[in-house]
Amino acid sequence: MVNSTINTSLDNLTPDELANRCAQKMYESDWAAQALEMTIIDVREGYAKLSMVVRKDMSNGHGICHGGMMFTLADTAFAYSCNSYNKVTVAAGCNIEFIAPGKLGDTLVAEAKKVSLAGRSGIYDVTISNSAGDPIAYFRGKSRQIKGEIISTEATSSSDQ
Repeated sequence: MVNSTINTSLDNLTPDELANRCAQKMYESDWAAQALEMTIIDVREGYAKLSMVVRKDMSNGHGICHGGMMFTLADTAFAYSCNSYNKVTVAAGCNIEFIAPGKLGDTLVAEAKKVSLAGRSGIYDVTISNSAGDPIAYFRGKSRQIKGEIISTEATSSSDQ
């Protein structure tokens, strides 16, 4: 006899618990975030906060954090924020404004917040702050949900004999 069952392991989670599980699942295969030693501080529905220490290999010819590294931190916080609903979501566009440099040894913190989510399209703002808590960059990302889930909730079937 074949019984169809639905994966209910996610059914009893709060939206914030689901968001956290999605972030952990993504981080497992996020080689860029791991290589840059990013740390997930907090993830909730539509929100993510990550940190990264500026290492020597992240600095540019001026001895400050390379803008691409700061962008990657912001983009990663954006990704974890917009994927917090367990729907695969990608960037449709983004921009960043640098207002102060990140310095060698600084712990940079990127805080991403949902501004708008309508249908499959979203807008998220990310603020990057330095060790003193001063904002040093502002990032805005536009997201688009595509097919798929971060953590599968598809029905499974098993055979009883």
